[in-house]
Amino acid sequence: MIRMEDDRIEVDTGTSELLCEIRNRVALITLNRPEARNAFSDKLAAALWHVIKQYGGDPRVGALLISGAENAFCAGEDVKGMGANSTKAEEPIEEQVAYLRVKQRALTGALVAVRKPTIAALPGPAAGAGLALALACDIRIASESTIMATAYARIALTGDYGIAWLLTRLAGTSRARELMFLSERIDARRCEALGLINRVVPDAELRETAFAVAKSLAEGPSFALARMKDNLDHALTSGILESMDREAESIVHAAQTTDHKEAVRAFVDKRQPVFGGY
Repeated sequence: MIRMEDDRIEVDTGTSELLCEIRNRVALITLNRPEARNAFSDKLAAALWHVIKQYGGDPRVGALLISGAENAFCAGEDVKGMGANSTKAEEPIEEQVAYLRVKQRALTGALVAVRKPTIAALPGPAAGAGLALALACDIRIASESTIMATAYARIALTGDYGIAWLLTRLAGTSRARELMFLSERIDARRCEALGLINRVVPDAELRETAFAVAKSLAEGPSFALARMKDNLDHALTSGILESMDREAESIVHAAQTTDHKEAVRAFVDKRQPVFGGY
C-alpha cells in the first residue's frame, strides 16, 4: 500500500519498525526501533527483505538508501531477545541452521543481489548483523558519531549475515581477524582508514549528504551501473583475463543504449545528460 504526499510516495511496510518512502527515484528505507538501537526483530527483518526485493526490482527506483532512526544505524540481532527465544533453541540443530540460512539469504543475500546502487547512511553505531547490513551496501556514508563493532566475540558467537566474507574483502584478511577477534568499538575515522566507510561527514549533514549521493546515482545510467556491479562482483572471484572478457561484453552492450548516446550528445553540447533508464 502506498500514499502520495507532495513529491514523495509513502510506503506501508506492514510494520512501524520499518519506514519507507520513494523520493526522486530513491527508496529511503529507515530501520525504526530506536529504543533498541534499531536492532533486528522478526517483523523488522521480514519487512526489510520485502522492501529490498520489491524496490530492488522496481524500474521507478534507481537507488536504495538504508539508514536507522535517530542516532543509531543497527545494533544487529536483538541480544535481549536471544535468551527469551527458548522455543527456537529447543529445535533440532539442523532446523536452526536451515532457518538462519534462509534469513541470511533474505537480508544480506537479497541486498547484495540488487543491481542498483545501494547506500548506507550511518547516524551512529553499527554492530554485528547491523554491521554486515551496512557492509553489504555499495557505499557507506557515516556521521562523525558512527562507531562500528563486530560484537560477536563479546557474546561468544562466531558471526553471521556474511560478516566474514564482507570484512575480508573490504579490510583484508589480517584486519578482518583483528576486528572479529577483538570486537573493539572502532570510530568513524578509523573505519574510513580501514576501507569500511567511504565518507565521514558532520552529524548534522549526514542525511542530506547521503540523499544527495543516492539521488545522483538514481538519476544515473541504470543499465551501465548495473553492469558495473556485475563486473565488480565478478572481479572478486576471477582472474584478470576473465575479468577483461566480462568487461568487454558489458561495455559493448552499454554502448548500444540510448543512455550512452544521450551522454555523448550531452558531452558535445556541454550540458548535463538526462538518462531514461536504457
